[in-house]
Amino acid sequence: MSKAVIDYDLHRYPFCLVWTPIPLITWLLPFVGHMGISSSAGIIRDFAGPYFVSFDDMGFGWPTRYLVLEESKVEGGRNSWDEAVEKASNEYKTRMHNLFWDNCHSHCGMALSLMKYEGSTSWNMVKCNENFYFVT
Repeated sequence: MSKAVIDYDLHRYPFCLVWTPIPLITWLLPFVGHMGISSSAGIIRDFAGPYFVSFDDMGFGWPTRYLVLEESKVEGGRNSWDEAVEKASNEYKTRMHNLFWDNCHSHCGMALSLMKYEGSTSWNMVKCNENFYFVT
């Protein structure tokens, strides 16, 4: 297993959850922002609006924060990671966006659940936020 390399110039964040502020909302509530998940190659996918999951073009600008996750915590490694990100993205292309309960954080949670990250199938927007903001 090779170590993922972040490339800021090309906006590549392999095996990462990424975050960017949402204008106005994040200014008033600094803990609220837009989240995406990247493939093993670092290409970001994010549920950016109703029936739309972006590919390599985040809905509110490039990441300002990122959390590197561990490929070794995925059953099946790199292939399972990429398949889960793709499956979650395809599912969220069929969904209406809801700011409060089915949003970009939920999309990331579904991907993590599908890949059984850390052996868990119960990832959701709350668990993603807890892990993103309160990493030890």
